[in-house]
Amino acid sequence: MNEPPTSWEDSSPERLYVITGGRSGPSTAVHLDLVTLVVAKGSGRPEMQPEQAAILRMCQSPLSVAEIAAYAGLPVSVVTVLVGDLMAAQRVYVRPPVPAAQLPDLALIEAVIDGLQKL
Repeated sequence: MNEPPTSWEDSSPERLYVITGGRSGPSTAVHLDLVTLVVAKGSGRPEMQPEQAAILRMCQSPLSVAEIAAYAGLPVSVVTVLVGDLMAAQRVYVRPPVPAAQLPDLALIEAVIDGLQKL
């Protein structure tokens, strides 16, 4: 006979549902992806969820959403909801990663090489 569990496991779906308030995405319009950098503006407050306070402690230096999820042991989807709530409360700065530099046109590179060879 199966007995019901006596306590929540850290990774139980019920716990994750409670942490996010049943939401599956952030409450802000800002797109958060795995490499979005998060920096805390201050420390946690007593009325905050423990997971949000932990994010603020972790993010005293910039961390990506993926790193926060790994350190907190939470799914990325849950972390995006929590970071979105912290953004709405103006408790964190969020910035996209620096985009990769675009290579110049191949014809331009060939023209420069050709010009250098003629020197």
